[in-house]
Amino acid sequence: MLFVFAALLAVAVADSRPAYQPAYRPAYQPAYQPAYKPAYKPKGYGHHDDYSEPRPYQFGYAVNDHYHGAVFSQNEQADAYGNVEGYYSVNLPDGRVQHVKYVANDYGNNAEVTYEGEAQYPQYKPAYQPAYKPAYPVHPAPAYQPAYKPAY
Repeated sequence: MLFVFAALLAVAVADSRPAYQPAYRPAYQPAYQPAYKPAYKPKGYGHHDDYSEPRPYQFGYAVNDHYHGAVFSQNEQADAYGNVEGYYSVNLPDGRVQHVKYVANDYGNNAEVTYEGEAQYPQYKPAYQPAYKPAYPVHPAPAYQPAYKPAY
């Protein structure tokens, strides 16, 4: 009989709910609700891309700014074996154009640099020339006068 009573007591205790119930349960939702859920699963902090194998790519750009005079460009491509070939050119301040063709592979980095044009260094002329010539000296040069004359 004691066994049956203990079993009923165990069932009653396991089925009972906690005695504490909150007195107030808010009926509102938070002000911010996301408008959508992304269709992708974001990568976690433990995710790492594998960069051990070379990946082929190709890119290029060119700038020709007529207002400031900047002209430069670059093209580069790489294959699946890690070999990189490229070319770039830039207008130098001395008036020449520098062309560089380069190759980077297992044997090292090799570059062929050529120049187009002759370096020019024109005489500097300021952009603004004053229309008047000041008369120098405007004030006479100061002359030293001792404050007192020593009596020897």
